[in-house]
Parts: sequence; C-alpha cells; structure tokens
Amino acid sequence: MAHRPYQPRDHWSKRAKDESFVARSVFKLEEIDKRFKLLAKGDLVVDLGCAPGSWLQYASKVVGPSGRLVGVDLTPIRAAVGPNVALVERDVSKVTDAELRAALGGPADVVLSDMAPHTSGVRMVDQARSQALVEIALAIARGCLRAGGKFLVKIFQGPDTPGYVRELRRHFSSASTFKPASSRSESMEIYAVGTGFRVSAGS
Repeated sequence: MAHRPYQPRDHWSKRAKDESFVARSVFKLEEIDKRFKLLAKGDLVVDLGCAPGSWLQYASKVVGPSGRLVGVDLTPIRAAVGPNVALVERDVSKVTDAELRAALGGPADVVLSDMAPHTSGVRMVDQARSQALVEIALAIARGCLRAGGKFLVKIFQGPDTPGYVRELRRHFSSASTFKPASSRSESMEIYAVGTGFRVSAGS
C-alpha cells in the first residue's frame, strides 16, 4: 500500500510559523495544558527532549519571569528562549536529579517529556524504543518532582502502554492518556498525564 506523503506545511505548521513558534508540536502542549492545567505562573519546569524548543517557548511564557525552566536534549535547540530558561545539551539518561534541582533552584513543579526515538518504520521496534524513553522520563520525574507535582510524557502506543499508565497511578493521584487534535491522525503517539505526585521513600 502506498503511504501518503508527509506534508510538512499543514495547518498546524503554518500556524506555528505565523505565531513565531519553532515547531507545530507547541499546539499539543498548549491543548494538553488547557485541558489538564499543567503549568502556572512561577512554576519550575523540566523539559526532557526539548529540541527544537517550541515547548520551552510556550512554557516560558506561561510560567513568566518568576518561573524557571531547564531543557535537556542532545540536539541544540533552534528557538530563541528567555533568561528564565537553562539548557543542558546531554543525553537525558546522563543528567542527575541533583543537577536538575540545582539548575531549577528547587524541586520541579512539572516535568515534561516529548522525547521520541529515532524511528525504524517497524512498529514493534519503535514502540519498544519509545517505552525505554518513557521509563527514563518517569524515573527522572520521580527523582526531581515536588509533592503534588505534574508529569506529561509522550508514548508510542503498544502492549506496554496500559501497564505504564498503571505504574503512573502508583505514583500520582491521577493518571490518564490523551491524544491532542494537533497530533497527526496516522501517528501512534499519545500523551500520558500524571497529576498529584506522591513523594515516597523510594522516589
């Protein structure tokens, strides 16, 4: 079966350009934020897999100058970011909880992860690679979130997804999944949202 060609200039891409955001993915975060009220003025935020930078652009405006963000990615970001944003160019698995807390000035209110694997085109392989990333993201969230904090993570849906959501419910008072309107219809990505982080001796 022939695949529909990738259309880089869809409605969301054009809107992102018009609104001076570096990528269309900003509208996924915007929709999720409005639905789940993730971000607030003054928040301390970690953005995992932050390149190309549209989530940092959006979140920095919401948290304002009294908030602070740390973006982590191996790839340098293209976006212009404000003075309330610190960047760490490194593999997320190599960044320590203490380092993130120090860069923020305290425990995080919100941890965001839009990380995605390099895709192979083989669904099961890509799902397994995505699962490895979401496990890393949850480990980081557990290490640097404050009590009551919030977590947002992108997942490629697969057989491990229900178990992962159950795991989130062990650590958060509420956990659910959501597919934003701006996600491509053919994409297997969804987002899991955890709110009300429970700090425990094992976190």
